[in-house]
Amino acid sequence: MSIARDKALLALRDHVLDDDIVVAVYQTNFDWLALNPRDLNYVAVGAMGQASSHGLGLALANPERRVFVFDGDGSLLMNLGTLVTIAGTKVTNLHHYVFSNHMYEVNGAQPLPGGGNVDFATLARAAGYPSSHRFDEFVTFSDALPQLMATQGPQFIELDIVPGAPYPRDYDYIHSAAARHRFEDALNRSR
Repeated sequence: MSIARDKALLALRDHVLDDDIVVAVYQTNFDWLALNPRDLNYVAVGAMGQASSHGLGLALANPERRVFVFDGDGSLLMNLGTLVTIAGTKVTNLHHYVFSNHMYEVNGAQPLPGGGNVDFATLARAAGYPSSHRFDEFVTFSDALPQLMATQGPQFIELDIVPGAPYPRDYDYIHSAAARHRFEDALNRSR
């Protein structure tokens, strides 16, 4: 079974607070921006593999805020070393979600090397994340969300997903200075 990505994001939206930072990549980013446009959405598209590293930096610099990384499996595969780095910091405010669809979706849906054989939740646990989970059913994930949100990080959650409703891919916005300034202004305004 799999979870529709937009359904998972809508469930997460109900738990993400105004002061939380969200670092999302690629199609998950486009979906998140459509479902929850907010000033503290950090746009990390164009830095494939770096969402978790950017999220770690933001979490370390903002210990009073929760930081959510909405990563892709293809993106994480390009930077597996970040799992060990994040676990080693013992940063308590980082929640690392990986949306696994076994492909590079926005780049033409090329299959991910290793496809469905990679178990990122197990890799995260082996790297030292104290909390690591994998979900492939929406109800199970939704029911677990209150406990997941109450658990200190670093925390890793892998979601086996399929595309949900199609959302526009606004490349002009995500690559714009306006997107970066919007985030920077919101981050500085609320300190």
